[in-house]
Amino acid sequence: MSDLTDVLAVLDLKETGEGRFEAGSLDEGMGTVVFGGQLLAQSLIAATRTIPDKQALSMHMVFARGATAAEPLEIAVDTMQAGRAFGSVTVTTSQGGKVCTRALVLLHAPDDDLIRHGDAAPDVPAADGLPGRDGGSPWWEIRYADGADFADPDAVGPPELRVWTRFPGAPDDVTLSQALLAYASDGFLIGTAMRPHPGKGQSLAHVSISTTVLTQTLSFHEPFSAADWLLLDQRSSYAGRGRTQGSGTVFTADGRLVASFSQVNMVRDFPAGQAPKPGERAAR
Repeated sequence: MSDLTDVLAVLDLKETGEGRFEAGSLDEGMGTVVFGGQLLAQSLIAATRTIPDKQALSMHMVFARGATAAEPLEIAVDTMQAGRAFGSVTVTTSQGGKVCTRALVLLHAPDDDLIRHGDAAPDVPAADGLPGRDGGSPWWEIRYADGADFADPDAVGPPELRVWTRFPGAPDDVTLSQALLAYASDGFLIGTAMRPHPGKGQSLAHVSISTTVLTQTLSFHEPFSAADWLLLDQRSSYAGRGRTQGSGTVFTADGRLVASFSQVNMVRDFPAGQAPKPGERAAR
């Protein structure tokens, strides 16, 4: 299993040319499959490395095919526009000449307020008073604010999940904090969609249920530190036809709305003959 040093290392992309980078992958205990949150984080870093005078405002990624941790990732950034206030790029991650993901990233130089409002944070217990997740890692802390267990197929509840998350020791850097939040935001909405359905849970993903993230969108509203507790307030608005839709808002411990995200996922039975053998996990 990785630690924070490993995480920061895979986000420290190796520049191989103008707008071109190479990156490694984390050992997530998922066989050779690369976690989608890592691909989001690396694409965001590549975008800001290409237009370094601006911060990421939003990104939308399509996950076309899975990536393997056994081979390096090739990341190509192509600039669409770079102006005084805004910049936009496409970021393509490939392996072996095949596209794995492509993201459209909008960057900006923030302006002064003309108007301001933001959603209020939900009333949930503070993170420090909640138990840590069983099997969690010291470099990525997760605590469930509503006591939900989205992994347990027998724990039925509404399609909602409120999770506190932080990366202790993460550098105080706007871009790295955004990248780490992008990483964290990838992992919960499939399980959130399964919560109302008896016999379904996140622990069955890649085992008896075929799941994957298809697209993800993130918007960053305010600066924050990924080293501090962040509340991911998440809900799934739809599940059907082998797909799910989910969204989340992100708040600091003092109630500031700092980011939003949404996700479209695949959740279906394995095609005939493709289910993993007992005790194994599917690659994707």
